Amino acid sequence: MSYNCPFFESGENLNVQAKVKAFLNDQADFLSSASANSTRATGDAIQELLADQFNEMLGDWSTEYSSDFAARAMADLAFQEKNGFYVVVDVKTHRVSKDFSMPNLISVERLARFYENDQNVFAILLISYGIDGTKVTVNEVQFVPIEHLHWDSLTVGALGWGQIQIAKASFVKIDSSITRKAWMLELCDYLLDFYPKEQQKIAKRIARFEQVKKFWSKHA
Repeated sequence: MSYNCPFFESGENLNVQAKVKAFLNDQADFLSSASANSTRATGDAIQELLADQFNEMLGDWSTEYSSDFAARAMADLAFQEKNGFYVVVDVKTHRVSKDFSMPNLISVERLARFYENDQNVFAILLISYGIDGTKVTVNEVQFVPIEHLHWDSLTVGALGWGQIQIAKASFVKIDSSITRKAWMLELCDYLLDFYPKEQQKIAKRIARFEQVKKFWSKHA
């Protein structure tokens, strides 16, 4: 049985990608010289511009839309897809001149809980851009469910249960043939290898600070 969201299965996400790129590249300069020097400020400005227009880009695929979320929410944007799927969108921006970029996506536990409902979709909207002075030029937009991000492009950071990250934002491998089941099973295999390694690291840290405690217990 397929649980693929028709919005993505139909390729409509590719049309939205093109609309996002054209819209952002049509904007007059929207940064100050100070904000242009900050990747965070630029990313926030891009997301704010997009939030007001994204629902229009979705057209009749969206029956309900929101861009009002708390800073730590999993979604920056979200819409109810006309076939009943609930799609939350995590907007990520990548300045191409900054080769090292490992954006956090979502906690593995949070995703596991969210995906217990087959009609929930966690999607990534990755906007790669260059900047000249205060002029932003979008080079590429990728809009896919997280399960279409190949594991060659992902890693897990040791924060809480584990934080899924894009390993290198300048290299993102997309494979729309991967099913959610196959992707989630691969996530589980990854974590069942990852957690024992973390336990070994913790054991070494405990041993280290047992030595530190002994040192300070004897210290004058």
